[in-house]
Amino acid sequence: MGYELAMKALVLSLVVGAVAGIRPSKLVRLVPAMYVFGDSTLDVGNNNYLPGMNVPRANRPYYGIDLPGSGKPTGRFSNGYNTADFVAKTLGFDKSPLAYFVLKAHNKLIPSAITRGVSYASAGSGILDSTNAGKNIPLSQQVRLFESTKAEMEAKVGPRAVGDLLGRSFFLLGDGSNDLFAFATAQAEQNKTATQSDVAAFYGSLLSNYSAAITELYKLGARKFGIINVGPVGCVPRVRVLNVTGACADAMNQLAGGFDAALRSLLAGLAPKLPGMAYSLADSLGLTQDTLADPLAVGFVSSDSACCGSGRLGAQGECAPAAALCPDRDRYVFWDSVHPSQRSAMLGAKAYYDGPARYTTPITFKQLAATRS
Repeated sequence: MGYELAMKALVLSLVVGAVAGIRPSKLVRLVPAMYVFGDSTLDVGNNNYLPGMNVPRANRPYYGIDLPGSGKPTGRFSNGYNTADFVAKTLGFDKSPLAYFVLKAHNKLIPSAITRGVSYASAGSGILDSTNAGKNIPLSQQVRLFESTKAEMEAKVGPRAVGDLLGRSFFLLGDGSNDLFAFATAQAEQNKTATQSDVAAFYGSLLSNYSAAITELYKLGARKFGIINVGPVGCVPRVRVLNVTGACADAMNQLAGGFDAALRSLLAGLAPKLPGMAYSLADSLGLTQDTLADPLAVGFVSSDSACCGSGRLGAQGECAPAAALCPDRDRYVFWDSVHPSQRSAMLGAKAYYDGPARYTTPITFKQLAATRS
């Protein structure tokens, strides 16, 4: 009973503190907690706990080589922190909340869920359950894990305290890239060019599932949604290397652009139907395209190659202990053949938080954090 009362008091202090400007730590939290859903750009270790040989994992060097405090791999597909970490930092946390399975393994799920949040993100996941099936936690399952977490939270501190907490917390979502990769791969394997009808049906499935996930999170108490759209997947080194010139695959980027436009329309139509919902849609596509157009302007010397890898563009081999490693990791846009470097992730999070208006709509992540439901 003493534990439950203490936890209820802590929840109340976090919720009130997020409004009154009084925090229990030196970091100034703009929200009491953060919950993360998505793919490998946000995963902080969940996939390390999934069974199977073909599960994508970042549990080996040189992943994590620049991670502050350890320099060791943790499951982040980065040389250090990833986008979830830097978004969390802008909101007043030291880094992303820990992965769901890490917390479960150490019996710390509910204390973390109540005091700082949980990450459900999983590398390789998609908006569609069929994307890389059996090798990740798809978005729909991530939402179900959150639902079970919420039930445990309520058992500890009560529905009212949990409702207040979730209503003021930040829900970060970033998914869809793997769905696009899977769609393009399937078309190539069939030696087929997708028709407009094919693409429309594909978008329809993605939007239906994404809408369902967001709506379910809303029903569970989420009100503040920070959503990152799909970046220029045709420009990652793994795709570039397939072109003899090393150029971006325009068709892939057009596929991403079409989905992002549809997602923007979906959110604009969904928000009025969900009273109290606030959202910020971050434009990873636009930001990355601007970076690739003039990489030197933001301090990058390489915008087409992986820092960690092997072969042409560093994209013909995995980032592993035997891989070649670039000498200055902060000057590469890409860490491995798919994922951004730590510095790229940092610049992205900063742009979404309080950067130029063109990179978020209708409000910035900073403004989203300050909204009241």
